Amino acid sequence: MTLRILVLDDEPIVCKRLKPAFQKSGYYVETFTDSAAALDRMTQTTFDVIITDLKMEGADGFQVLERARELLPQARIVVITGFATLDTAKESFRKGAFDFVAKPFKLGGIIECVRRLEEDIKQTSADR
Repeated sequence: MTLRILVLDDEPIVCKRLKPAFQKSGYYVETFTDSAAALDRMTQTTFDVIITDLKMEGADGFQVLERARELLPQARIVVITGFATLDTAKESFRKGAFDFVAKPFKLGGIIECVRRLEEDIKQTSADR
């Protein structure tokens, strides 16, 4: 099973850095810089991991997080933000995020985070 990842960040450079890194690790990746387009895509297909920025035009990361929980309840959601505070981290976890990553992040760190989620997903499906 190939892990399916959706990346949403209004900074195109973040999408441009993450997509090839995840693909090189063997994952299927779709990237979005617009939250409405990303949410629309979530209604059309399943993703295992959703990586979303917090501060964006339109629907912010918290709104995306809540909507993603409704559309894809099995998905693991990772919040990435340049505005990392204890409050935003707490709020992210309260709304169902599995991990919280402050920007700037190292590519290796975010790939490691997704690998941990992949193990968790495999373990969860093995337990069923």
